[in-house]
Amino acid sequence: MKKILIVDDEQGIRENLKMYLEYNENDGFEVTCASDGLEAVKLCENQNFDLVIMDIMMPKMDGMTALKEIRKTQNVPVIVLSARGEEYDKLFCFEMGADDYVTKPFSAKEVVARVKAILNRSGRSVEKERDTRTFGGLVIDFEGRNVIVDKKKVDMTPKEYEVLFFLVRNEGKAVSREKLLSNVWGFDFYGDDRTVDTHIKMLRSNLGPYRNCIVTLRGLGYKFEYEQPEE
Repeated sequence: MKKILIVDDEQGIRENLKMYLEYNENDGFEVTCASDGLEAVKLCENQNFDLVIMDIMMPKMDGMTALKEIRKTQNVPVIVLSARGEEYDKLFCFEMGADDYVTKPFSAKEVVARVKAILNRSGRSVEKERDTRTFGGLVIDFEGRNVIVDKKKVDMTPKEYEVLFFLVRNEGKAVSREKLLSNVWGFDFYGDDRTVDTHIKMLRSNLGPYRNCIVTLRGLGYKFEYEQPEE
């Protein structure tokens, strides 16, 4: 049974989401709740969760600070809950490592659907890829969800891994922003092309000397292309 952590200072929201997740037909989840970011960080230090649902505005420690702390030890997918629906706020959360963004008020059924979609996509990406690809000093381990740059492991957000894995699986092929959104975030994602561009920027930063392997195709999207250096 998948373990979900709900973090929100509103008791009604916690209880409502908990009920829908625990008693969901065919896919019940084991749910733990926290009322603030500090409590969430402590729980993540002692337990492994499959997904976190995190409110932003909370006492003691806000959701973004909690997300940064959790990311230091875990690459667990995170769905952000927020009363703010401005594009800037959404993009900021994605830059901080959020995997999805839900604006309040929301439907509990919709959140459950998003939880399932994220868990299914991350599960498929592990099952489909059972090999390791090497491009010079860049090693991509699909099964272990590891990226090695010149013998050093690079820590990325779950979405950065998924974007890179999808591009590498389609090595040499043009991949549109719309295709990345559909395959990595899901067809029901409400973001836009700038979400993809933001994650590509972060991904390139993490790849260091191999950043140029991700080629920009103006007016279309991106492709992964590795050129063997001349001896």
